[in-house]
Amino acid sequence: MSPPRPRPSGRLVRPYVVTEGRAHPSRSTLDLVTLLIAADGPSPSGLGPEKRRLTELCRPGALSVAEVAGYLSLPVSVTKVLVADLMDSGHIVALAPIPAALPSDARILKEVLDGLRARL
Repeated sequence: MSPPRPRPSGRLVRPYVVTEGRAHPSRSTLDLVTLLIAADGPSPSGLGPEKRRLTELCRPGALSVAEVAGYLSLPVSVTKVLVADLMDSGHIVALAPIPAALPSDARILKEVLDGLRARL
C-alpha cells in the first residue's frame, strides 16, 4: 500500500471551472493596463466567489487587469473572462488605457525650436 499523497497546495478549482468553460472574454478591449472600477449599481451578492472578490478589490479605487489577476492568483486570461462578465452585468467599469501619442514631425519640432531661439 502506497503512502497517502499530499494534497496540492494552492488553488483547488481549475480555471476553466471559474470561467464556466470559456477560454475567451466576451470583449476584446481588455488590456493588461486597463483600469477597473467597481460600479455603484448592482449588488455583488449573487456572484460567485472570484467575481465577488474581484468587485471588492476594485471598490476602493482603480486597479489594472494585471493587478487584479495577481491579487486573485489567477491567470490573466481567466481574469479577463471574469472582468468581461462583470462589465456585461454592470458590476465593473473599465477605463481603457490612454493611447500612445503619435511621434511628432521633426520639421515642426525644428521650427518650434528655431522660433524659441529667435525670441531668447
